[in-house]
Amino acid sequence: MPETQRPLVICAPEPRTLDLIFTPAALDALKAKYRIIEAEEGAIASLGDEILGQARYIIGQPPLSAETLARMPQLRCILNVESNLINNMPYEVLFARGIHVVTTGQVFAEPVAEMGLAMALNIARGIVDADVDFRKGRELWGGEGNAGARLLSGADVGIIGFGDLGKALNRVLSGFRTHTRVYDPWMPASILIDNGVKPSSLEEVLTQSDFIFVVAAVTSENQHFLGADAFASMRPGAAFILLSRANVVDFDALMAAVASGHIVAASDVYPDEPLPLDHPVRSLKGFLRSAHRAGALDSAFKKMGDMVLEDMDLMDRNLPPMRCKRAERETVSRMRSKPVSVN
Repeated sequence: MPETQRPLVICAPEPRTLDLIFTPAALDALKAKYRIIEAEEGAIASLGDEILGQARYIIGQPPLSAETLARMPQLRCILNVESNLINNMPYEVLFARGIHVVTTGQVFAEPVAEMGLAMALNIARGIVDADVDFRKGRELWGGEGNAGARLLSGADVGIIGFGDLGKALNRVLSGFRTHTRVYDPWMPASILIDNGVKPSSLEEVLTQSDFIFVVAAVTSENQHFLGADAFASMRPGAAFILLSRANVVDFDALMAAVASGHIVAASDVYPDEPLPLDHPVRSLKGFLRSAHRAGALDSAFKKMGDMVLEDMDLMDRNLPPMRCKRAERETVSRMRSKPVSVN
């Protein structure tokens, strides 16, 4: 196809890069089928009317104004490759014009769910602490090393949030025959029941669980909604595992609950990332730490590129995108997750 006839794609995937999210073969396929204009995420408006007027797709989640969008009459879809829908564009304008906004975030569901399982098993069996003790020659053998150990099998489990990540977590837990309660005010009870979990109130999840997994997105309605009262209501010794975003919890209150010995916790996310070297959570006993790496697998990043190519092909044939998750007009403007700064 002649260069001028190929659809134009603006690529501004920060903090991702095209090499990160596409395999070499997929990137070759992208460049063979489309004209690619790479831009800094804050520089879209400066690209000029000729480029903006021909752009069919945007790969990335750059800030966009209504004025810039008005200069893009052929735009069909914004393909968000950060994972979180960011409140940095006029979604009402996009929906009014029939422009799709989709996200590849579901690629992280399975790897994050597996990390959540690993954290739960570590908390239940003290794997990391036992390894550290062994390295230092102070290990306890046999039953003496299992004073605080317990089983995940058959445990009471609570999940807060039941989107792609919540569903993936439920699947990896299924072999442990857990009794799982789920709180998600945006999810019909029938969907929860169909997935083999018990629809529950937040109070029921907090008070009746041995392990609580938080996988809810941050919205305008739930920022810091899990605070001191929530942690105090949990069973003594219960495990609180934070996998989505830190802004759903009062992090100081979480640390205080762990420091008191009432609960134990694990987290892959923090209020500030990277975390300051003097942050008290770094030395907090009873707290398992991971540096926002649960989903950051190369295999997951590369799936993003495959999904983008498949959905662009569908839209080129005047079909709706089906691989990526579409933003919903009722909820997209309520999303409040911080964008990641490190892949």
